[in-house]
Amino acid sequence: MQTITKKLRLIYLPFLVMTISFIVLYSFLNWLLFIKTNTFSIKEDIVNFWLPFGLPWIPVLLWLRPRIKLLKLTSGNGNLPFLYQFIAALAMAIPTIVAQGYIEKASGTLTKLETINEIDKGEQTKYYTVKSFYIDKTNIGVHSSFDVSGKHNENFNMHLYVVLPILGSEADTTNSNCLAWLGVEYSEQISNRLEYKEKEEKYQAFANESQKDFDNKDVNKFVYLDRVGNTGDGDGFKEAVKKSPKYNSNNTSVFLAVNEPFENRNGNTFAWIFGSFGITGGIWLIMLLIPKLDESELNRFESGKPSNDNEVKEFIDFLKPNEGYFITPIIIYLNILIFMIMVFTGLGFFSFKGQDLLAWGANFRPSTTNGEWWRLLTSTFLHGGLIHLIANMYGLLFVGIFLEPLLGRTKYLTVYLLMGILASCASLWWYDATVSVGASGAIFGLYGLFLALLLTKIFPPDFGKAFFTSTLIFIGYNLLMGLNGGIDNAAHIGGLLSGFVVGLILYPTLKKQVENEPTE
Repeated sequence: MQTITKKLRLIYLPFLVMTISFIVLYSFLNWLLFIKTNTFSIKEDIVNFWLPFGLPWIPVLLWLRPRIKLLKLTSGNGNLPFLYQFIAALAMAIPTIVAQGYIEKASGTLTKLETINEIDKGEQTKYYTVKSFYIDKTNIGVHSSFDVSGKHNENFNMHLYVVLPILGSEADTTNSNCLAWLGVEYSEQISNRLEYKEKEEKYQAFANESQKDFDNKDVNKFVYLDRVGNTGDGDGFKEAVKKSPKYNSNNTSVFLAVNEPFENRNGNTFAWIFGSFGITGGIWLIMLLIPKLDESELNRFESGKPSNDNEVKEFIDFLKPNEGYFITPIIIYLNILIFMIMVFTGLGFFSFKGQDLLAWGANFRPSTTNGEWWRLLTSTFLHGGLIHLIANMYGLLFVGIFLEPLLGRTKYLTVYLLMGILASCASLWWYDATVSVGASGAIFGLYGLFLALLLTKIFPPDFGKAFFTSTLIFIGYNLLMGLNGGIDNAAHIGGLLSGFVVGLILYPTLKKQVENEPTE
């Protein structure tokens, strides 16, 4: 009983305080900065999902992790300490994410308008009811958008954004100004493995079905209007507004029609804030009660002695550029920086649209061969989304640890950039009109070089045996995944072969270098 009490006092109670404080503080800041005052313009999915999903790791690592070390989790239990940290962070994140959805809807004010022409007369709100209006269904704006999703970009997503001018009366159709728009979205997901012509056929069928639905839709029936926020769909609707053939609008306020009572907008979300907190907190409590306390760690903690924990320091040191490992972290940080800039400019997070990647320098044969040859290099620093970035940076981190100390900074950087360009050239040669991005071509070039050096026995025998098989598995797995579609296997193979040839060319020089190194 005394052990349980100590667990509750030293670990679970601080966890509860941290979780409740995080939910309340983050929700308040979201309401103040993004909903009430609109101080910053950041995509809603970042504010409502990704930030509350990632930020809990800060209090978990700084304050809860030292307390989790009081439990006996390391002896024969694999990576259980990380599992406890992960569940604790999840227990903070899930109710926080649910709370953001509730706050956004609950804090929105319903404004009653006699006519839509009054919409710019008062303070901007999220919800509106309108007594008198006319929707011009003949002068719409339409924008089509495409993106990919899935761990291996195996899904191809098609979107049609349609906006209809909302006017005060039919007489206003003689005017070219429009104060508000009604948005309608159609979407469909198909396999990214399909050929270009098959995708075109699927898109035409999707567009025809959407047209039929739109023709039969009664756009005048709604209970209230819901303003579209700073989202990916909002960007699609704004593009559709620009394509309206008749109406010019500096005000791109787009609304969705809602056909349910205003009081029902939140459903059971409020109850689920407490429900999700209870479920995740309960799971963590059960996990906390299972292991025993580590008496030596407990005595050290209660006496106030500092922990002999060097894991965080070693991890931070590992991320720092240092002698023999300087270029790899810089390349990783540069890729992450470009990704974050794209995120905070509102282009996406989990995935980016093809047209946005093109604007940022993606490789695309019609553009590249038309004089924009710089795309061969810039495309290697762009990524299609979060998973794409993480997978590539992990692969680069692993191979860079071994190759950079051997090649040296200048040679390593030259090989990396050269492999990236050659991989882009292979993609250019193979694909007629495919948007290609990612560092994987350059990384596969490094793995090709690594493979050549393993085969030529530059590395010690024990090292070669251990990593030769794992390198082949890594290469084979990624090439097989490329057969699923959505992955630029031409760049992978082009980089791999180029790297292998470069490895054979460098072999004599590296062999002499290794032989001349002093032995301890």
